[in-house]
Amino acid sequence: MNKGGIFSLPVRVYFQDTDAGGVVYHANYLNFMERARTEWLRTYGHSNAGLMKEFGVVFVVRSLKLDYLKPALLDDMLVVTSQIKDIGRSRVTLLQAVLRNDEVLVEAEVHLVSISIKSFKPVSVPEMLREQWRK
Repeated sequence: MNKGGIFSLPVRVYFQDTDAGGVVYHANYLNFMERARTEWLRTYGHSNAGLMKEFGVVFVVRSLKLDYLKPALLDDMLVVTSQIKDIGRSRVTLLQAVLRNDEVLVEAEVHLVSISIKSFKPVSVPEMLREQWRK
């Protein structure tokens, strides 16, 4: 779903996502966010494999900042959101959140870099993507 520039992906918390106490293990929020970014990209008609094939680029996480506010629990139905904050020459900054109902559990700012699959060096964000993301 893409509403008001914010993409939302529903995610159910499974046993494998939790620790022995039924609380989502902190690193698994990164997995939830990665899935949301991948599906967000698909809403623009692209996949990671497609970007590699068509443009010779892939987006990699350069840095991220996470704020853990409240825990998610076994069997919770969550929503993971993604929205663009800023686009630079080779960098894209996304704001992401994990919510249970309207309650924000985790907030993140994720800095992605467009890199060449041949050299693994930063390259410009493909103009086609830049145009799509600015709409």
